[in-house]
Parts: sequence; C-alpha cells; structure tokens
Amino acid sequence: MNNHPYLRAYLAGVFVTTLILPLMLTAFIVVRLVFQLPVPIERGLIFPMALVPAVWGLWNVLWLASHARTHFNVGVHGALLPFLLLPCGAVAARCLGVLQLGATSATWFQSVPLPYALIAAGFCFGVAAYYLVWKYVVGFLNRELGIA
Repeated sequence: MNNHPYLRAYLAGVFVTTLILPLMLTAFIVVRLVFQLPVPIERGLIFPMALVPAVWGLWNVLWLASHARTHFNVGVHGALLPFLLLPCGAVAARCLGVLQLGATSATWFQSVPLPYALIAAGFCFGVAAYYLVWKYVVGFLNRELGIA
C-alpha cells in the first residue's frame, strides 16, 4: 500500500485534532453560556480551530518526508510542534487584540492575567502532552496506514 503516502500521513495527523477540538469547543461553550463567563473566548477559538488540524496534518507529512534523513521518533517530531505553534499563536493573538504582554504577566481578553511562570509551566506540560499524543496516537495511526 504505497499509494499516496503523504495523503495518508496528512489524514493521520488531522485525525487527533478533528476529534479533540469539537470537545474543547463544547467545553468552552458550556463555560461561556452556562457559567456566564464574560470573556469573549470565541474570538480566540475560531482561528486555532481552523488552523491547528491542518498544521498537525502537514507536520505529519513533514515527518514522513524527512524521516529517512533525520530518523526522528514521531513523538520527538511532534514535541517540536509547540515550539512553532506558540510563537505563531502569540503573534496572531497580539494582532487580534486578544493578548497584551506586560512586565510580569500576559493578559488575555483584557481580563485574565496569567504570570509568565504559569505560561512556561503550561508550555512544558503541552510539550510533554504533544510528545505522548504523537508517539502513541499519531504513531499508531501511521503504523496502521502503513507509512511508519
């Protein structure tokens, strides 16, 4: 089954986010409407929901294309993705007026301040989570589709 390996790699990468993002959207809607949180979270959700699945799919295609030369484990390759997504997301959030950077904290939606130490800890947790999801879920899908 060597037909269209890049298409299969793209679909394996898109699979995880296609399942998780609607669940996250449901949780955000419940928080916004049921708990009456006055934060306009939909402004910060639409862009990632449109972009992240495509980025995951393209990142898996890049792994497939470069695996013969780099020999990176799919988990390590996936753990590198937050280092691309965080700066791009921060720039987009700044441009859309969702994020303001201060001396000691970043303020989201002009009402939720987060200290940089908490952001750094969350980023480390995210890198670990990406590693595990890419190693076990995307790696499994790559093996099932015959591209790993």
